[in-house]
Amino acid sequence: MDYPQDLPMGFGIALLQNRDAEIYFDSLSESERRRLIEKTHRINSKKEMQAFVDSLKTQ
Repeated sequence: MDYPQDLPMGFGIALLQNRDAEIYFDSLSESERRRLIEKTHRINSKKEMQAFVDSLKTQ
């Protein structure tokens, strides 16, 4: 697991708490990771971030 320097802290923490989502994120290309990171900039709460991360394992 080698996350980009600009990984938002809340997103990183949420990923570490959800192994399936972490595995999914790790499997993505660099451009796909950047696309997901951009989406996190519109998330305003811990609950929303958790829901977003939980949705990753089902993609």
